[in-house]
Amino acid sequence: MRSKVSGTKKLVIVESPAKAKTIAQYLGDGYEVQASVGHIRDLIEPKNLPPELKKGSLGKFSVDVENNFEPYYVVSDQKKKTVADLRRALKNADELYLATDEDREGEAIAWHLLKELNPKVPVKRMVFHEITAEAIEQARQNTREIDKDLVDAQETRRILDRLYGFEISPVLWRKVGPGLSAGRVQSAATRLVVDREKERLAFTAASYWDLSARLDPAAGTGFDSRLARVNGARIAQGKDFDDLGQLKSDVRILDTVSAESLATALRNPAVGVEVTSVESKPYTRRPAAPFTTSTLQQEAARKLRFTARQTMSVAQGLYENGYITYMRTDSPNLSQQAITAARAQAASLYGADTVPDKPRTYTGKNKNAQEAHEAIRPSGEAFRTPAELSSTLRGNDIKLYELIWKRTVASQMADAKGLTASVVIAATVTQPLEAFPGAGPTVAEFTASGTVITFRGFMHAYEESRDEERNATAEPAEAKLPPLAVGQSLTIAEVEAKGHETSAPPRYTEASLVKKLEELGIGRPSTYASIISTIIDRGYVTPRGQSLVPNWIAFSVVRLLEEYFSDLIQYDFTAAMEDDLDRIAGGLEDRVAWLTSFYFGSDKHRGLRNVIDNLGDIDARTINSIVLTDEITLRIGKYGPYLEVAADEVEPGEEPATPRRVNLPVDLAPDELTAEKAQELIDAPIVNDRVIGLNPDNGKRIVAKDGRFGPYVTELEPEIELVPEPEVAAPVETVDPATGEVVTTKPKRKPAVKKAVVVKPRTASIFKSMDLATVDLATALRLLSLPRTVGQDPETGEDILAQNGKFGPYLKKGADTRSLTEEDQIFEIDLPGAIELYAQPKYGARKASSALKEFDADPESGKPIRIKDGRFGAYVTDGITNATIPRGETVEEIDFERAIQLLADKRAKGPVVKKTAVRKPAAKKPAGADATAAKATAAKKPAVKKPAVKKPAVKKAAVKKVAVKKAPVKATAATTPTARKAPVRTTASAAAKPAAE
Repeated sequence: MRSKVSGTKKLVIVESPAKAKTIAQYLGDGYEVQASVGHIRDLIEPKNLPPELKKGSLGKFSVDVENNFEPYYVVSDQKKKTVADLRRALKNADELYLATDEDREGEAIAWHLLKELNPKVPVKRMVFHEITAEAIEQARQNTREIDKDLVDAQETRRILDRLYGFEISPVLWRKVGPGLSAGRVQSAATRLVVDREKERLAFTAASYWDLSARLDPAAGTGFDSRLARVNGARIAQGKDFDDLGQLKSDVRILDTVSAESLATALRNPAVGVEVTSVESKPYTRRPAAPFTTSTLQQEAARKLRFTARQTMSVAQGLYENGYITYMRTDSPNLSQQAITAARAQAASLYGADTVPDKPRTYTGKNKNAQEAHEAIRPSGEAFRTPAELSSTLRGNDIKLYELIWKRTVASQMADAKGLTASVVIAATVTQPLEAFPGAGPTVAEFTASGTVITFRGFMHAYEESRDEERNATAEPAEAKLPPLAVGQSLTIAEVEAKGHETSAPPRYTEASLVKKLEELGIGRPSTYASIISTIIDRGYVTPRGQSLVPNWIAFSVVRLLEEYFSDLIQYDFTAAMEDDLDRIAGGLEDRVAWLTSFYFGSDKHRGLRNVIDNLGDIDARTINSIVLTDEITLRIGKYGPYLEVAADEVEPGEEPATPRRVNLPVDLAPDELTAEKAQELIDAPIVNDRVIGLNPDNGKRIVAKDGRFGPYVTELEPEIELVPEPEVAAPVETVDPATGEVVTTKPKRKPAVKKAVVVKPRTASIFKSMDLATVDLATALRLLSLPRTVGQDPETGEDILAQNGKFGPYLKKGADTRSLTEEDQIFEIDLPGAIELYAQPKYGARKASSALKEFDADPESGKPIRIKDGRFGAYVTDGITNATIPRGETVEEIDFERAIQLLADKRAKGPVVKKTAVRKPAAKKPAGADATAAKATAAKKPAVKKPAVKKPAVKKAAVKKVAVKKAPVKATAATTPTARKAPVRTTASAAAKPAAE
């Protein structure tokens, strides 16, 4: 966004268009504000380096590891227009303000802008943690130089991730599978999820019983209690068992018989019940600290069910539009301005008594807090309430703002206070019980407690949520006990024996994983959202509800890393790297020295290069195998996990039997694959191929099969046609020059040979409404005959076909398609129905070109942004770039700023280039190419006249000629602006790009 004012101006550059738009409102006409839309340059892909640099020390990583780890940066193709616009704006400026974010990444963006634009006017670094008129004015008056230490820390992190990923990821491709990646933080996060699943696999549930009783005093309301002791021995609870189901405390376990017998005895009205102890103590609960990045992600996940990525996306929009302070921070501290605002608002809304005499101060648990100096809070010197913004903010924006507002105000409010009463009640059974042998009566002690909140304090505004944790001590629920006194008699109104089982450690959620990463000091809050997205996108983890379930391939990856890269995946080592980066940011560590130590080795590090060079042999089969029993092994194969059963032993001389393999159900979680479950899958009836009948047209057998991608029907064997060779040539007549006679030469007749031509058998998936066991011959033949010709379009004469596809049933007329609602319509729809369907707008009641939402012009392309509904879901487009709306976000939640960001992210990934587009430059011959081609032709001509033994020379010449044609393509790829677009994005090339972390 730029302020259109004539004359010389001061140029201000920020990261995002939304931020530019907001800041421009405060700076006035003398300033022009433009956005870089993130980084303008980055490390070049090694394959796009100029040819002369690919063979040197720079070629492997685009980082010169032998010369102070100097990186090779380039402006991406998507940012060349942005850079050109910034240069044009700079020509009319008398001063440049670099106003990117105040953390390492923002500092690095400012430094790259400075290096690329090379301004001739004064340059100032302007930073602020909120976008308000006061904050912008203060930042303008207190500019500084670029902090090179912060830049060094960011650059070190970027180079570290490049070295880590490019060295280790190829090992994963070779030994586990293509498309995988390793990263210093993502690998540690994956290991955490896998380790938790291993704990669940090793877990053994323990059973125990207890009693609950409803007790009534003579006067007052009854209350619930729980059995605590019998004859002085404490009764076992879930917290008394370890993960193997063994007791870890000196307690007594009640089984079904003992619990039921005691319950029966206590139902006798003659049982004496009295209060033996009454205690009352004050209850105090303090408010939670204001949000940091990680606590915001955790609480938004618990309360709003947001993913970490979604939380950061919404928070970014709130910050850039001036509603909250900077959202990437480790500090829970509030400025004096914010403390005053929060206290004033709490007093105004909830009463002066809810505000303590002294302001509350908070310090972070993280000893290396990031560079932002304040917690996430509403912006400004007076906070706007959610009610005041209800007409401005919508959807997720207002939800997250309200969460931040409540937490900030509550953090400056008084403690909640109350009283917690605890009572012990003894029930004496006089008759002897076999389950409890011993002299004298059986005494069962019950306990009950209740908390009464007498002063709610901060609870008027906000209460923090908690993650699911085993055996965690929860905050006492507000419950009131009746007045009780020691010696008071009670009556048992109801008693119940209950059986329980201990529970396995809960799986990580996004919230609890973020919390754990922060506790271990792994990564930084600004990276958590992208890390969780990466381990999901790579297929290491699958969300199931709120839980993160590891896939089996993650077990293989973690095992390989633990066995061969043990240092690099240790939690302490990964956390220590974060500390080192913080030391570089603080100017306490040298960037080059640290990278040298990490890569080449030192007393502190073994050295990544040394680890790679001394890996030894890695047995891929062992890495991808997990022994479940003596006979059953889990294999993680190329096409997914499966069980392998050892083959039976054979007599000497016999061929070894083939091991039996059983595919795992897709929805079976790792912790559900016990030895018993594996045996159950092995013992399940084998789904054999079922011969349905014979195809009357060719006599082939039609077979029903259950394959890896689902049930289908097919012809049993390929069709083989015997094609005779052509007829033998006719006799040849020649004249003998010596005698003049006509000589007839009969060619030797070759024996008739018939060539076998293999025709691929037809197959067809069955419909979801069909059962493989009951599909009959007529249905199978109809499936094999697809696509079905419905008829011809009366206007164009084109065939209308009904068929099934990857995304469901549809009609096809040339390139025009229409979706069908059910698979059965493939056989049922007639020509009038098809014509009627084509007469309707595409994609139901909406045309493909109609917009669900419309926004202003995109600052990058200058074209209006629209949200459209496509065949694969809703997407954002400016007519040039299309970006699919991410999972978890809805059309209603996408605003102008988010739409810009989605398009910018998609442009940064680059376009998908077709193969034909890559070969086009080869048609242009560079200087000297004609001469080279002529030499190749000259070399070829005499070779044709020479005997057959010289023929290989012809082939060699052709090879050289092709190499000449390819040479200009390589040169173009390395040196022209379109170099990064040239490579074709295939599965193999995609796998060759490790993730950043």
